[in-house]
Amino acid sequence: MAKLLKWAAIAAVAFLLLLAGVAFALQSWLRTDDFRTRVERQAGAALGVPLKLGKLSVDLWPLPAVAAEQVQVQTRPALTVGRIEARPAWAGLLAGRLEIATLVVRQAVLPQAALGALGAAMQKKAPVKPAATAAAAPGTPMVLPRRAVFDDITWIDEKGQRITVDAQADLGGDGLLDDAKFKVVAGRFAGTQGRMHRESDHWPVRVDIGGGRVAGQVRLQPGRNGAQLLTGQLQTENVEVSALTAPSKPLTGKLQATTTLRSEYREAGDAIDSLSTQTRFTVRDALVTGIDLHKAVQTVGLNRGGVTRLDTLAGNVTTRGKAVQLTNLVATSGTLAATGNVAIAPNKALSGRVNVDLSTSKGALGVPLVVGGTVDDPSVTLTRGAMVGAAVGTLLAPGAGTAAGASAGDRLGESLRGLFGK
Repeated sequence: MAKLLKWAAIAAVAFLLLLAGVAFALQSWLRTDDFRTRVERQAGAALGVPLKLGKLSVDLWPLPAVAAEQVQVQTRPALTVGRIEARPAWAGLLAGRLEIATLVVRQAVLPQAALGALGAAMQKKAPVKPAATAAAAPGTPMVLPRRAVFDDITWIDEKGQRITVDAQADLGGDGLLDDAKFKVVAGRFAGTQGRMHRESDHWPVRVDIGGGRVAGQVRLQPGRNGAQLLTGQLQTENVEVSALTAPSKPLTGKLQATTTLRSEYREAGDAIDSLSTQTRFTVRDALVTGIDLHKAVQTVGLNRGGVTRLDTLAGNVTTRGKAVQLTNLVATSGTLAATGNVAIAPNKALSGRVNVDLSTSKGALGVPLVVGGTVDDPSVTLTRGAMVGAAVGTLLAPGAGTAAGASAGDRLGESLRGLFGK
């Protein structure tokens, strides 16, 4: 027995020495300029964009892995990654399959413009496959890692605003998400964190943001004609609205909302573009920045800037991709009441109409206003019919007659749309 243990120990030591020798040989080979240049050339050809690598290595500790450091995809601006580390699944390797057990990405800087340029370049390089061969053949090994770790990942949007995130995701054997979590460590939404995990055919979700939370569940089911159907219900409780729009703060207040979402797609990359949501919301103790509705009524829409304090702001929000439609808006604050509908375009341009009623010592004043400008710089002006009515009202009775004339003129303009327009 002692002799058997002795030979087993010798065999183990020999195996470790062999493994170390192979690792050393690979390390020396990977670090040669010739190999690095070959990898840069082949990866650049696959991406459609030049690629530069600082160093390639094979690590044995703490776990065996192949790593690339100082990676730079030379888009404009450049996309950089401090380190990419791939740890293979040994059971797959022993069976002759290349599978990645864990992928680790550290210290990446991802400008939105660079991601767009890389996506366009890869789309040009990708061959167009016939529909009959587009699907993966049965038995094709899963190329996605079973586990992904993202450490210090910074995304920069079109305006140069940064978000730095730590995240982790684990996939099941069927390629669907088992568990995921994230935390925003710097930049916009700093302190926000969330998690989702798999329970049978649905995923409970919770995100803590703005002093409140968004919680609910999403479900993934087969859709029509081979598509995937994503649905969900979310409940928002006591979230500070400005935390969702930071650093811009066009609206503050505590948000309560109920949301349903739906996305039917064939490719995972199309899920966001096809996403539609419907939300019923209420904001309490709201403060609207950029518009003073009291002065807008008193000056029949001639003022700009200011703020409006509201006891409540309620309504419905419908989204499709980046387009947003606000309908059935109702705002109340003491002597002021407003109703209307507003659309927000993908470029944040505003369009719509708000009817504002203000109770004063001289009676009730009502003015129909057209909403324009942008989310960050909104404006309100009279409708064309209201402009004519306001002018007439000013001649007859300055002050209250101006607002009364605006309201009457707007009704006349609606009747004679061809003359006054919108």
